Amino acid sequence: MKKIIIAIIAAVMALPACAQYDSYRVQDNGYSNFMNEYNIYYGLRLGLAVGSVHSDDPRLDGGSSQSGLNFGGVVGIQLSPTTPVCLETGLFYTEKGGKGVIDGVKFTFDLNYLEIPILVKYKYELDDNFSIQPFGGGYIAFGIGGKVKNYKERESCSSFSSDYFKRFDGGLRIGCGLEYSMIYAEAAYEFGLANICHSDFDSSRNGCLYINCGVNF
Repeated sequence: MKKIIIAIIAAVMALPACAQYDSYRVQDNGYSNFMNEYNIYYGLRLGLAVGSVHSDDPRLDGGSSQSGLNFGGVVGIQLSPTTPVCLETGLFYTEKGGKGVIDGVKFTFDLNYLEIPILVKYKYELDDNFSIQPFGGGYIAFGIGGKVKNYKERESCSSFSSDYFKRFDGGLRIGCGLEYSMIYAEAAYEFGLANICHSDFDSSRNGCLYINCGVNF
């Protein structure tokens, strides 16, 4: 797990250098100023994820929310030089999950994912430095770790096992961002559409609220 997180941080920190390199390469090859014309940007994000798991199976229902870490990097491109609409994607490490009580016994579900959002963002500029950026789209995620904890028995086991949750998740994300110069902040909510439990008769779905801040290059 630590190696995966370190690799993600290293990749994210390399994004600005990659952007600068690409810009020089475009100019050296004699192309038109593609980077400026289409407004390609890179960004770093760090914030809070407040997740919950809603299930038809009481044993898997973590309807009470719990908070975790959310961080990663993004890259976006303006779809047309004349319209302020961008396509944005990236890679995030996100800690989702939830809390529940069964017969008076407290359970927590930790569900940690690598996640790729795919968003369409509209940039409404209020002045030369400040803009509002509503967005919507989807996400796909793959579970890389987490524990289910039984606080009465003081036992824990892997969240992603045949008794609990599937690793794949996906759904919709909507939200809004604010940008001032290079500083960026956003709030978003994800609606899980994938059934993350193994049952053929019950369903379990993630929900997660994000509050992030960062910078754009």
